[in-house]
Amino acid sequence: MADLFTVTAALAIRFASGEKQIMIERLAYQDGLLFLPTFWTESGIDKALRFVAGPIKGDGPWKVGDAVVTVLGCHGTDAELANEFAYWQTHLTQMGEAYPAGDKIKKMMKTRAATVANIACPPDPSGKLILMQTKRQGHK
Repeated sequence: MADLFTVTAALAIRFASGEKQIMIERLAYQDGLLFLPTFWTESGIDKALRFVAGPIKGDGPWKVGDAVVTVLGCHGTDAELANEFAYWQTHLTQMGEAYPAGDKIKKMMKTRAATVANIACPPDPSGKLILMQTKRQGHK
């Protein structure tokens, strides 16, 4: 199929717990994936941003750690997620140009990434920041 970050179709993620979400915005981060679910604009990026730890594998469906990412509507359509996505599309239409541009969203995601991925950034003696891995677990 394609690279997870170039696919333009709506994507769904299923976690080992069985929980499913739609990934509206996504980007690679450290050893995993950052994503924003539907209606993230309502809850705010700080509350909505999710990190999934683990290597990203495959060409569709994809594996990210213990989670599986598929194109929404493929491999056994999920009516609940399809309905949620339809509501999201209506919401986007109502937002119009108020929805942030893709580059702005990615910048906001990157700015908050270390917090959601549980990565501490203590200064070293030279005054530079060093990324240091702390506890990591599935999605948040």
